[in-house]
Amino acid sequence: MLRLARPLVALLLVVTAASVSGCASTVSMAAAPSANETGCAEMMVRLPDTLSGQSRRWTDAQSTAAWGDPATVLFTCGVTPPGPTTLRCDTVSGVDWIVDESQAPTYRVTTFGRTPAIELFLDTQSNDRVQGVSSREVLDALSPIVSQLPVDGQCVDREDATLVPDPETTPAPADTSTPAPTPAS
Repeated sequence: MLRLARPLVALLLVVTAASVSGCASTVSMAAAPSANETGCAEMMVRLPDTLSGQSRRWTDAQSTAAWGDPATVLFTCGVTPPGPTTLRCDTVSGVDWIVDESQAPTYRVTTFGRTPAIELFLDTQSNDRVQGVSSREVLDALSPIVSQLPVDGQCVDREDATLVPDPETTPAPADTSTPAPTPAS
């Protein structure tokens, strides 16, 4: 009886491992420069198991998360906070998000005025294999969580922005003073 049990148990373990690994592959991501900040750890434990109808998946980097198979939402905490920009800024539940539409229908959305900063990649395109996500649903779900990070700035309208000249690209004012005459010797 023992001879038959060992091969049977081994076969069951192999089949179980193969079926589990085939269903839930790990999403490969890179950790951000400030991924080890306390704020990131606090964010990670609050993230939802589902987001815009997509199930959360394992990732291989600190302070990252992914949802969907294939991944339609990528979350990275600890990215370099963005500086002033002309990109669109949407405020959701008190959190400012800078929206980069240059790779639409995949959008890069980054918090503005929060430290540590959060960056999302959202794939909104649906096809016969994949259901794209609703960027509004994702931001509605994540903003209350992200709003707990410290605020250190906010988006402003262009009309309200103060332009600060860049000393490297702004020419020096022309010298309009009158030269003093040279004394005769």
